Amino acid sequence: MMARKLRPATALTAALLSILSTSAFAADSVAIPAQTVDAALHAKLPADIQKSGVMTSVNNGSFPPYEIVTGNNTLDGASSDLADALAGVLGVKIEHASVSGMSGILSGMAAGRYQLAMGPIGDYPDRQAKNDFIDFVKEYVVFAVHKGNPQNINSLDDTCGKRIAVMAGGSAEQVIRKQSDVCVKAGKPAVTIQSFSDQPTSILAVRSNRSDAFFSSQAPLTYFVDKASGQLELAGKGKSNGFGDIYQGTLVPKDSAIRDVILAGYQKLFDNGTYAIIMKKWGLQDNMVAAPGINLAKAQP
Repeated sequence: MMARKLRPATALTAALLSILSTSAFAADSVAIPAQTVDAALHAKLPADIQKSGVMTSVNNGSFPPYEIVTGNNTLDGASSDLADALAGVLGVKIEHASVSGMSGILSGMAAGRYQLAMGPIGDYPDRQAKNDFIDFVKEYVVFAVHKGNPQNINSLDDTCGKRIAVMAGGSAEQVIRKQSDVCVKAGKPAVTIQSFSDQPTSILAVRSNRSDAFFSSQAPLTYFVDKASGQLELAGKGKSNGFGDIYQGTLVPKDSAIRDVILAGYQKLFDNGTYAIIMKKWGLQDNMVAAPGINLAKAQP
């Protein structure tokens, strides 16, 4: 099995990020309701957060249409809108910080540099051992391929001998590594696994013919395909592709004092309609869930 962690092509990545700065889904006319501070929830926040009035949410780069990094500490997208609304409910400011890869998020959280990662980040039982998830969406994993799907990649079985881009440290990388082992045991070529630190660089690898496909979450891939001027399409839709039900949510340290406060804050956004407005604004209505919950994932992919 071949596995490579590739660095971004700086100039090309910068160009792609500039294209991504304007969403294909977001409508400027969509008004997100102003939130009223819930004094009872604010009082349940840890004393240091109440005193500073700030929580820091960490991300690992652009994950459109949820997280679109627009500067060193600035963010756009559905998760940015949700963060602003949640901050309004809790009576604090939620600031944003970017790190490299999932490992950067997890180590930063463990070190106490960040209170949460809005995400959404994939919720799996093995991650629940050291972290808790406040789940607010369901996701599906598919392939972004060249228009016309010249490599005929429609399922995991079709990835043997192909160059497949994935997010480093993510659940899709785990699944594609297992599939590569399956290929080898069946006497077929291993998957060439290309691990990237962010979504834009991964999709750029497909557009520039360095990868045959990008295996990742359907929501961002729908966004990228829409922005690719007819160069790409989605493949493998409607199939399990190595996954069961996929819940994603906001990550906090295990048994964090803010976990239940964030859950209650999300519930208010669900109840008052703000959650639905934000999700529909960004074309994510198919990823909505009926209610937020803690560690909803019960099975490992």
